Amino acid sequence: MKTTEDKLLDDTAIIVSDGCCVQLGTTPALDDVTFRINKGKKVAVVGPNGGGKSTLFNAIAGLVPIVDGSLQINGMNPKDAKGTISYVPQRDLINRNFPLSVKQVVEMGLINKSSLNLFSRKKINSKIKEALENVGLAEKINENINNLSGGQFQRVLIARGLAQDADILLLDEAFSAVDVGAQEDIMSLISDINLDGKTILVATHDINNLEEKFDEVLCLNRHCCAYGDPSEVLTKDVIEEMYGSHFEMFKTHTPESHMKNND
Repeated sequence: MKTTEDKLLDDTAIIVSDGCCVQLGTTPALDDVTFRINKGKKVAVVGPNGGGKSTLFNAIAGLVPIVDGSLQINGMNPKDAKGTISYVPQRDLINRNFPLSVKQVVEMGLINKSSLNLFSRKKINSKIKEALENVGLAEKINENINNLSGGQFQRVLIARGLAQDADILLLDEAFSAVDVGAQEDIMSLISDINLDGKTILVATHDINNLEEKFDEVLCLNRHCCAYGDPSEVLTKDVIEEMYGSHFEMFKTHTPESHMKNND
């Protein structure tokens, strides 16, 4: 039975997109995208390559302008809400061959915080340690990032995001370039983070078993094809609308017959 606090979380919209349009150069990247995400939800953002997943995350993070419609984070313009958002992009700019330690990478999450100059070195170190403990890598704090596996490096990037104490965590393709075991570890980690009341959006290509992993799914192909409970909205028509001529590769997929991918 839900507590009063749970109900308040469910009824509180933290991200509201109303006809949001984003243009990259002369190309429409998002067109009339409308959805409403409540606080504390774990949301999968799915769709084809070029469907606008990364663009949407960039818009939420205030990195690209809205040309029409509106997008609000906690009732604010995304640029004014940056302190409440932590973004782990798909293509991180960190060169893993550069001699950086895990600690240094996580500390990068604190560099842009206006309050950083108020932190003592002891408090900064405490935040870094706590973030690494949350992702299960406290013992790797002094390790060179070049020595980490793909899954471990992804967890370091998540720790960097957690160090910012943001209300919203955006993970763009968190499961790419890691093996199945690492994907499961990261998904378990995301579930644990979600218990802390954070709102988490994960862009992913995998549409299998989403109802077991996420509260809601946002189906995106430049426009919002559907949004809601994965077991209800991932219909044949919605999947075809997302993937178009590629739909044949998903022809056996139905909400009732999801099969785990053991490859």
